[in-house]
Amino acid sequence: MTINPVNLAKAETLTEALPYLQRYAGKTFVVKYGGHAMGDAALAQDFAADIVLLKAVGINPVVVHGGGPQIGAMLKKLGVESEFVDGLRVTDAETAKVAEMVLSGAINKELVGWINAAGGKALGISGKDGDFVRAAKVQRTQKDPDSNIERSIDLGFVGEPQHVDRSVIDTISGAGMIPVIAPIGVGDDGHTYNINADTMAGAIAGALGASRLFLLTDVAGVLDKSGKLLTDLEPKAIAALQADGTISGGMIPKIETCVAAVGAGVDAAVILDGRVAHAMLIEMFTDQGAGTLIHA
Repeated sequence: MTINPVNLAKAETLTEALPYLQRYAGKTFVVKYGGHAMGDAALAQDFAADIVLLKAVGINPVVVHGGGPQIGAMLKKLGVESEFVDGLRVTDAETAKVAEMVLSGAINKELVGWINAAGGKALGISGKDGDFVRAAKVQRTQKDPDSNIERSIDLGFVGEPQHVDRSVIDTISGAGMIPVIAPIGVGDDGHTYNINADTMAGAIAGALGASRLFLLTDVAGVLDKSGKLLTDLEPKAIAALQADGTISGGMIPKIETCVAAVGAGVDAAVILDGRVAHAMLIEMFTDQGAGTLIHA
């Protein structure tokens, strides 16, 4: 009997994945999905299939999505100019309404649709539903280059998670469904706050005591100065890489989110390229790995 090499490779892949499947059965994975991968239908389908597979093998996936480019496009259509401070969009009352409409509406339900089409059962919510993410207004200061005096910057309705009520997520996951969460929260003042999706995912992962936090982004992970992927990092090494400028720009808040999540009890966090098909499965269920792993 001649065995098809393709079928043999599939069987070997399953065998390689077995110990990882056993290790993570019953665990929670929090996945932040965003960036340019969200605009690619083929990648969205692959992502949805991966999430459904995780649920099918006994892992509890929790998806938190971004939507910055889509918010920007909608604001542009409406003729509203966007201003950014430290990568955060200054959000007045009108912008906050648009952000909630785009995030909790179009993007959230599209992602729910992809997961359902892949055979899963997804439920789309935001942090306002069940009051499960309480937010506080983000405070930022900026140093004047001439006088060197720091001044407060008002970002408007930009928030950060203060409290996560995990019972809402536990109820959804326990019912066999996959939570798909828009990064919107509510403050004690009753106002709606737009929250950075990475920050939201990290806070939720910490509250759930997740086994893994995945940040799907537009780069392979953390690169050294020669462009080589750094696959394994601890907080002490991260501090040194920030000090010498290896970790800079938009990677800094992602790294800070990962370090905070690990400090809050998440076993490990991974930064990996969401543009690579099945990158999350390669990272978790093969010996090869696919991104940068941050752990205590």
